[in-house]
Amino acid sequence: MTRIRPAATIAFILLACGLAWLAALPMWLDRGLTNPLSTVLIPVMMFTPALAVVVVMLTMRPVPKGERLRFLGMWPLRPAKRVVWMMVLGLFGPVLLVALSVVVAALCGWVTLDLVHFSGFAEQLEASLPAGVPAPPVMAVILSQLLMIPFAAATINAALAFGEELGWRGFLVPALRQYGTWPALVISGLIWGLWHAPVILLGYNFGRTDMTGVLLMTAGCLAWGVLLGWLRLRSASLWPAVFAHGAMNAAGALITLLFAAGTTFDMALAGPLGVAGWIACAIVVVVLVLAGQFRRQPELDGAVGRMLSAPRQ
Repeated sequence: MTRIRPAATIAFILLACGLAWLAALPMWLDRGLTNPLSTVLIPVMMFTPALAVVVVMLTMRPVPKGERLRFLGMWPLRPAKRVVWMMVLGLFGPVLLVALSVVVAALCGWVTLDLVHFSGFAEQLEASLPAGVPAPPVMAVILSQLLMIPFAAATINAALAFGEELGWRGFLVPALRQYGTWPALVISGLIWGLWHAPVILLGYNFGRTDMTGVLLMTAGCLAWGVLLGWLRLRSASLWPAVFAHGAMNAAGALITLLFAAGTTFDMALAGPLGVAGWIACAIVVVVLVLAGQFRRQPELDGAVGRMLSAPRQ
């Protein structure tokens, strides 16, 4: 098993977080999320974990050169059947999980749904159009939005998610795996959440500009990180987690299509990274634990002594 020195793990974490603050600095200096460059700076920030991996690999050499792609879960994709099916699960599973979070939010009274007329979305759609321009049929727009989710998840969203996943699930999870499955999943999820602080403190996701927003994001990333980490360990491949992250981002605004006009909802409670999302993730995690899925962590291609041959927890 390739054991990563603590110094390399700490260096990666500090570098990824430091680069994230550097990427967000222009927004802090001028107009926050309304900075015209924010649509560029946020995607750039998403690639800072990948850049941190490259720097640590080249300077500290925690993994032998010929083993790096295998350690990071990028290659080889064997056995292909398992990896492909886990990629499919990663692509569609998060969409169902986000839908479950909407159901949880509705049952808890955190959102009022209109699944007949979709009046909240219809109201927003009309308000977004120039005066005199008729709104297209709401159902047609919603269906097109839903059909676009897996396409966006597998393309642009997956490309952006790769920048994060190469760091969190590609490097950090296997680096921490030597301390046990659950420590690896929990610690990596917490760090993933705290890494978002530069934009969360500007009001991103929850509209909160204090530590409350950071704590909410950290809890959300912990909940989702356990499942993304499970995909990584269960498949011994990075790619299912990449597609799952892309799908999570693509489906994240699902609730905005379904709420009733004249009502409001708080993403801290009803959103997929909020309390409803935590509950939905917890339900799935419990099912996976009861099914023994966290104990099934195969080698990438059956080779003894690779990353996942650490004692199972």
